[in-house]
Amino acid sequence: MEVWALVMFAVLFLLLLLGFPVAFTLGAVAFGFGSLFLGIEFFDLLPLRIWGIMTNFTLLAVPLFVFMGVILEKSGIAEQLLETMGKLFGRVRGGLAISVVIVGALLAATTGVVGASVVTMAVIALPAMLKHGYAPTLAGGTIAASGTLGQIIPPSIILILLGDVIGVPVGQLFMGAAVPGMMLVLAYMIYIAFVAWQHPEMAPAIKLDPSEHRHLAIQVMKSLLPPLALILTVLGSIFFGIASPTESAAVGALGAMLLALMHGKLTLGNLNQAMQQTTRLTSMVFLILIGATAFGLVFVGMGGDELIFELFDQLPGGKWTFLLLSMLLIFLLGFFLDFIEICFIVVPIIAPVAIHLGLDPLWFALLIALNLQTSFLTPPFGFSLFYLKASAPNLSLQSIYKGIIPFIIIQLIVLGLVIAFPDITLWLPNLME
Repeated sequence: MEVWALVMFAVLFLLLLLGFPVAFTLGAVAFGFGSLFLGIEFFDLLPLRIWGIMTNFTLLAVPLFVFMGVILEKSGIAEQLLETMGKLFGRVRGGLAISVVIVGALLAATTGVVGASVVTMAVIALPAMLKHGYAPTLAGGTIAASGTLGQIIPPSIILILLGDVIGVPVGQLFMGAAVPGMMLVLAYMIYIAFVAWQHPEMAPAIKLDPSEHRHLAIQVMKSLLPPLALILTVLGSIFFGIASPTESAAVGALGAMLLALMHGKLTLGNLNQAMQQTTRLTSMVFLILIGATAFGLVFVGMGGDELIFELFDQLPGGKWTFLLLSMLLIFLLGFFLDFIEICFIVVPIIAPVAIHLGLDPLWFALLIALNLQTSFLTPPFGFSLFYLKASAPNLSLQSIYKGIIPFIIIQLIVLGLVIAFPDITLWLPNLME
């Protein structure tokens, strides 16, 4: 029966590649194999599992952070940040691209919605970059990579989901992700500065009207202070133990509405759209989670978990071989599957093995989060690439693919550093205990 559990996993993967809806495919495959090998009465346990999901206090942070991100997207903060940072850094070679990275990091720490970040920066920053002579490859790669920072820089939806799946406190995941997130930001900026130094024609400086210099400091303060205040309120309350992630998400949603009000964008129309987007995304996540719960229940019932344990126990090299193989698996699956699908289908299978082999679950969860970030950038199904192409139809796919390769390499280098030096992610959570 254990072998049939692996067959079930293979059937699921094949159906997903054929384009069937994830949530319903998970449920259908689980029901089919479960009924055949375990009997229909086996599913008597499922309602209790679903009830546990729907009453999970931690997962309540998902719709709250999504709502916060959507409201901030509609508030006009991104546009203001991009304009101001462009004036501040644009006077140096590569400065405009560096400003995109900084804004991407700030958007990641406020909105956390990858699609919104990529589309916003593509619509606003890309025309300016191309107008001032930036190479399409560098411009496209910078925007796509910067937009995905919301995957690792807290508050990140994937960190909340991983925390629930692996059983790690979300607050500790947020703290642990802060350092590698900043490493990525710094690495992107160093790469852009290097390209601008080696190939000035790819990232030229832009000339600003002298009149724009007069009030630049005031503009910077007006653009930066509100989102920074929100970031410090949301993340600071978690880091210092003042509030749980769910409570801080509620504060963040309120803060986002206040910022939108300050910008004159808190309208009934925007609120209605934000609530609809939040409902759609949250419903999708929870439907996939319910389907994955059914799949996981059947997989374990058929002895698939024991088979996985035996397979990895027999590997030469022990936990390090397992770690490298699991990271390679997640990286390759990122070419074809969405990060939510990987989180709910693959992670519940490999996470118990990691804990069994003695790997720190917090560190392992952060490695997965870093690895999953690449899934947004790797063709053929890299969602950030599609967001960018849809927002910039004049930018060729060839330029996008070529421009994104250096940033994928940077992400893999940072992942390698975190594997080699676990304290990069663990020192801050340990400090705050």
